[in-house]
Amino acid sequence: MIHFLYNISIYIYAVLIYIASFFNSKAKLWVDGRKNVFQKIKSQIPNQSFEIPIIWFHCASLGEFEQGRTLIEQIKIQNPKVKIILTFFSPSGYEIRKNYEGADHVFYLPIDTPNNAKQFVELIKPKAVFFIKYEFWFNYLLELKKHEIPTYLVSGIFRENHYFFKFYGAWFRKQLKCFTHFYLQSEQSKQMLKEIGYNNTSVPGDTRFDRVFEISKNVKSYPLIELFKEGKNIFIAGSTWPEDEKVLSTLNLPDGQAGFKTLNFKLIIAPHEIDESHIRSIENLFNTKCLRYSQATEKNVSTADILIIDNIGMLSSLYQYSSIAYIGGGFGKGIHNILEAATFGMPIIFGPNYQKFSEAIELIQLGGAFSISSKEELKKIFSSLNNSDVIQNTSLISKKYIASHIGATAKILSSILLPSN
Repeated sequence: MIHFLYNISIYIYAVLIYIASFFNSKAKLWVDGRKNVFQKIKSQIPNQSFEIPIIWFHCASLGEFEQGRTLIEQIKIQNPKVKIILTFFSPSGYEIRKNYEGADHVFYLPIDTPNNAKQFVELIKPKAVFFIKYEFWFNYLLELKKHEIPTYLVSGIFRENHYFFKFYGAWFRKQLKCFTHFYLQSEQSKQMLKEIGYNNTSVPGDTRFDRVFEISKNVKSYPLIELFKEGKNIFIAGSTWPEDEKVLSTLNLPDGQAGFKTLNFKLIIAPHEIDESHIRSIENLFNTKCLRYSQATEKNVSTADILIIDNIGMLSSLYQYSSIAYIGGGFGKGIHNILEAATFGMPIIFGPNYQKFSEAIELIQLGGAFSISSKEELKKIFSSLNNSDVIQNTSLISKKYIASHIGATAKILSSILLPSN
């Protein structure tokens, strides 16, 4: 009965997204991307290709992809003959990484109906499957279990409020029986699974640490950013939302006051959403010498006080130029990735909603990060960080924290026997 209701809810969700697609661009991408998806798969993966083992990775969105990326690339290095199929649930992942060279094929995941799951698994015939962090699609998991295909959860994390651990969670826990092994981020998650009868677990850690460490060692340079910096310090605000930008605007003070200009800083803002209306709202809010990166040249970039990154993909490398970072999302559902900044070594500031992120909690405890809940608190923290010794000490904390957590990818790979031909 509950399985029936689950399937009905999936169909209802799909219908609602279809309706929303008429007036929401993301919903339209979600719908359009799934049109004729099975025909696309058949055309890209002819029958004879199944002589080569296929490994399937599924990510909800871009953040989960970054968690799984090092594992994908290391598998390719160790097993160059295998084919990687990468699927996304969200347009924010697929549209940005649909041309990702580390995968042989990239698709939207068809919605989780019994027929779709059966058809998808039978089409790609994976030898192993990796779901990243917390993707639990019941029909897909059942189909993989039916075919006895090894299925792994990577960088999994469980919390007390997950439905698995509620009084009504018995049916949902059936999903967990479909996993061959759980590679978890924390001992707490391991203990929670143990309490409901699952011992096929290990705690290699979070693969995001491997990814950001790799970025810091293979960083791309940006000559225009170096010209923009022009001997000053850089304060980068990454993945910001309007509420973050309103708080940040308090540092846009006239010369002589304790804002970023007086304290010898320039500001780079890389908003989470880069649509035209959002970019314009930032320009209007700060009302100073703002320049969009798309309009920057060698002649004009050094004259700007604020540089707005109006593209996707640069941010993780831009932190190399920063002395202080602000990470957005903390005045909404939750902060974005703070590890990309931490790996380069710098104080990190974010809003009050960070409790779901262990790295934020731990860095605050260590003294490498700071949470603020108001404009006044941001001004106070920013002023206190205007000291080279303080920045140096805080930066060292962040770097040591990253270094102490790398290695999850190697641990996972060492425990899995993957097909090589």
